[in-house]
Amino acid sequence: MFKTACQEQLLPGDSLQQKWEFAREAGYDAIELRGKGDFHFRDRLPELRRAQADGVVMPTVCVDMLHFFGAFDPDLRRDAVAQMKSQLSIIAELGGLGAQTPASYGMFSRRLPPFEPPRSEEEDREVLLKGLTELGEHARAEGVTLFLEPLNRYEDHMVNRLEQAAELIRTVGLDSVRIGIDSYHMNIEETDPAAAVLAVAPLIGHAQVSDSNRFQPGAGHLDWPAWLGALDAAGYDGYLAAECRLTGDPVDAVRSVPAFLHRAAG
Repeated sequence: MFKTACQEQLLPGDSLQQKWEFAREAGYDAIELRGKGDFHFRDRLPELRRAQADGVVMPTVCVDMLHFFGAFDPDLRRDAVAQMKSQLSIIAELGGLGAQTPASYGMFSRRLPPFEPPRSEEEDREVLLKGLTELGEHARAEGVTLFLEPLNRYEDHMVNRLEQAAELIRTVGLDSVRIGIDSYHMNIEETDPAAAVLAVAPLIGHAQVSDSNRFQPGAGHLDWPAWLGALDAAGYDGYLAAECRLTGDPVDAVRSVPAFLHRAAG
């Protein structure tokens, strides 16, 4: 049976403790945190420690930064790596599992003008392997995992499909780097999302969920029984973390997700 989590910004409540009370009542098993830049996540450590002491389950953090480890600018890459190392260390201190990040977000798309990025594919690959290795070694030292998230072609030009993430991760060769899959991006990029899951099954470390239109699961046309069935067949026993926009009444929308996913999983 899958475990469900909800990203903190979707949950009603003024504190993590209040959000956790709602989450548990709605059927969630955990809260996924958001890690902003400028070491904001590190600065939240006293708050996070209090929440942990009060029983809030916080296994993962998803980055929410302006630049990432695949940035074109070397100074931005260095900053992103430093931020990610900090987030990995904090989630480790909380007894969590790891942190999820894309290679980049909104930096460049081959589907939009000027169509040709300022860096070659070979240079992209070199940058990504260097960043993944450095972050993966830090994650291994902290006892947690870095989850690399493929994004759709309009949000990132480097890592769009699970097979691309898998190739990079196999080259890096660290068990502390795994794929963080996202049902929304997969719906855009994968010809057969269920088959894509099965093809990289041993490398999947985390899963985020939203429907085909980026709204909560159940609000679009994604084939949830097939997608969840593939995850089950792949042996995935981690969290399904809701990362989505909300349509309809937001409280009702958030509340609907765990029950919908369990029904879809059969």
